[in-house]
Amino acid sequence: MPPADASASTGTAPVADIGTAPSPGTGQSRTATRLGSDQDSENTLDLRLPDELLALIEKERIDSLSAGARDGGMAAHAFGPSPADDLLDRVADWGPTATPVGVFHLVPVRGERDLPLVNRWMNDPAVAAFWDLAGPRSVTEDHLRSQLSDDGRSVPCLGVLGGTPMSYWEIYRADLDPLARRYPARPHDTGIHLLIGDLADRGRGLGSALLRAVADLVLDKRSSCARVVAEPDLRNIPSIAAFLSAGFRFSAEIDLPAKRAALMVRDRPLRPLL
Repeated sequence: MPPADASASTGTAPVADIGTAPSPGTGQSRTATRLGSDQDSENTLDLRLPDELLALIEKERIDSLSAGARDGGMAAHAFGPSPADDLLDRVADWGPTATPVGVFHLVPVRGERDLPLVNRWMNDPAVAAFWDLAGPRSVTEDHLRSQLSDDGRSVPCLGVLGGTPMSYWEIYRADLDPLARRYPARPHDTGIHLLIGDLADRGRGLGSALLRAVADLVLDKRSSCARVVAEPDLRNIPSIAAFLSAGFRFSAEIDLPAKRAALMVRDRPLRPLL
């Protein structure tokens, strides 16, 4: 999915379009695919979590709700991060990081607080062209709820730069996502979706700087993850340029249900070189 700029490009197209079912793109799916087909998923994980893990996640969720009730406050999972986000090594605990453009912090979304802002961004025409989530707040709310109830496989976040929310991110387990059927996924592959919210933040290189910073965070905080992946729409040239500038390499073209995408990969072993 696209963030709005991400590169030094002066275009207004959003810059980070990376998604399959949970992250809409545009265009019709095509039957021909360079990487699609069953053999591409031979090395991927089973997309269904084991019953034992699902039971543990549910127990943690119930315990969290009970604790919230005892404290007299609203339970976090009512429309906010779940304890299950340890599938991604607790994004909420990653903390701020220094970047060339300022101190940046991924803050997990809380719906009641963040819904109006995310909905406004989704209705920006440059964002809507690739995310396809324009409309009333209920459209954005449904999307955020689906992210927050996805067994901890995806953590939606606000990107806060210098204390100001300016972007929306989804950090997700690509190896547990339908995307894994479309490329030779490896255990713990981690995906990124990004949009930059306001026009004033686009076209001046913020996207590429933040993509690099977040990819570094993933590799620093998730020792089991060897690769960070993304799948921007092939038509979103500023987004692809931003990923390239952020140290990702172009791996392949892939057909997803709603778009033809560029599979972008940032490899841990190549991190010092790109």
